[in-house]
Amino acid sequence: MKLHYREMGSGKPLVILHGLFGFSDNWQTHAKKFAEYYHVILVDLRNHGRSDWSESFSYKEMADDVKELCDDLQLSDIILMGHSMGGKVAICFAQHYDVLLEKIIVVDMGIKQYPMHHEHILKGIHAVNLSNVSARREAERQMSPHIESDGVKQFLLKNLYWKDKGELAWRMNVVVLEREMAHILEALTIDEVVIPTLFIRGALSNYILNEDLELLEEKFLDWELITIQGAGHWVHAETPTQFSDSVLGFCLR
Repeated sequence: MKLHYREMGSGKPLVILHGLFGFSDNWQTHAKKFAEYYHVILVDLRNHGRSDWSESFSYKEMADDVKELCDDLQLSDIILMGHSMGGKVAICFAQHYDVLLEKIIVVDMGIKQYPMHHEHILKGIHAVNLSNVSARREAERQMSPHIESDGVKQFLLKNLYWKDKGELAWRMNVVVLEREMAHILEALTIDEVVIPTLFIRGALSNYILNEDLELLEEKFLDWELITIQGAGHWVHAETPTQFSDSVLGFCLR
């Protein structure tokens, strides 16, 4: 699948993959900073953002999509960074196309099985009646009984766009993402990864726990972990300076 992407900066390629329900716009602020040093490529994964929708949805297919983009742009010696679901895509990419990679960065995501925990988000999305909503403000009101966090609501509402005059629609393929949720949350079965890998976790997040570190050390032979205090799962949005410093410290050495 041909993915939508945007580029900025020049030099060695830094490809950034968003997480579930996200898209490339979420990373624009960081991309501008990283573009001072790198050729930054912000990607919309399938069923997200401005990329096409597909009934077929797996980590291997998403990794293959990224590989096709890298081929089209003739990229090599890539630094590949992914947040949450995008982190799993980055790991899957490293399993199949490691020859293209210099380093990978996985932001607040492990390789273990995760329990279902998006019920409130899906309820909030379904609560938005697109047939009679004419403003994001009204969509936020309908979503609020199910989603308490203002940050999560604003993150989701960025997916709304004007399909036609007076008609809002979701950029994300809600039907397929909900259907494939169990697969999205399943454990990754991987071989050893020898590419230098940085894991960044938020100290307030439960996505990478101390008890998960032994498995990561077993699978990633050249890895390190940075824990950012005061941050949760959205570590790049909650502590942007510490996050960008961590990324650049790893990339530029």
